[in-house]
Amino acid sequence: MSRLNESPIRKKSFLFACEIVQYCDQLKEKKDFELASQLLKSGTSIGANTREAQRGVSTKDFKNKFGIALKEADETIYWLEILEATGRRVPKDMKEKCEELIRILVAIIKNS
Repeated sequence: MSRLNESPIRKKSFLFACEIVQYCDQLKEKKDFELASQLLKSGTSIGANTREAQRGVSTKDFKNKFGIALKEADETIYWLEILEATGRRVPKDMKEKCEELIRILVAIIKNS
């Protein structure tokens, strides 16, 4: 396994994306297709952009991809808040995990 695969942000964003997929499957079972679709796109995009960033061709590209991942994480928090505000049961630690990803992404962007 390469060192990139061992990076904490890459591991955490991948595991978070897997949890998002499972949660969105539950939402779809309850006919919440539109919200599931929005959450699925933003929640899985965090990891996809993180992965792309680590293959960046320049520092600017690296920071740009992590910036996109940060925006997607913020959007994911938004959809989770909408779900909570409209009475859907959001897994207890899902928002906390996303907020942790945001903190890590901010630190990576600031320090690069």
